[in-house]
Amino acid sequence: MTGIAAAAMTATMIQAIAGGAVTRCHDIGFRAVTPDDLWRQFGIGGRRARRFGLPVTVWVCAVSVAVAAFLWETGALYPRIDWSIFAFFVNAEVDENGVLSSNLDIELENKGLATITITAISMDIPGLRLLPADVTRKEDATVTVGHDAGGTMRRRMVITDCAAVPHEPRPIRFTYRTWLGEWESEVIWDSWTLTNSRGERVPVAWQRAFAVKVCDDAVADGNPA
Repeated sequence: MTGIAAAAMTATMIQAIAGGAVTRCHDIGFRAVTPDDLWRQFGIGGRRARRFGLPVTVWVCAVSVAVAAFLWETGALYPRIDWSIFAFFVNAEVDENGVLSSNLDIELENKGLATITITAISMDIPGLRLLPADVTRKEDATVTVGHDAGGTMRRRMVITDCAAVPHEPRPIRFTYRTWLGEWESEVIWDSWTLTNSRGERVPVAWQRAFAVKVCDDAVADGNPA
């Protein structure tokens, strides 16, 4: 395999793990010129370029996987972040227009080796609307976390319809930047634990638990939810 073909394969392998772990080497969709092809051009067949008894293609694939695994471990391609919501500040607020909302304090802990900057966060969940960062409320548009470090990102969440918020966990989209560039991914946050009418502790999807707490607080304060 030529150097250009090997480089193309390496780039393809690294790109393939951006959304998940590499489990096998994939066939490359182009014709690469191998040493066998060159020997056959001169009428000499059966000779293959090998290193330590293995074909060059196997070595290129092995190196590609090793590089990809290293980048995965460092968190440079896919961030190794622990996400949680600081529930203490989840309280109902109703403005002069009757809009119900609450703070959403997102705590992050970077488990990877690479420094990561979260540049944007969004979601598509019925009954909820995440507002952009508001500097007047001391909300940072981005947050940077180094290795084994933590950070907090505060946003304002509007509850448009308490009953419409789904019970099934929904993903959160976010963009992040490392020394390799900027990427986009999704994460499903952990469920909360709430007490039902029978006094039992049960897991509830985070967005449903968030909406229940805010809407119940609003009703308790005499506001319609």
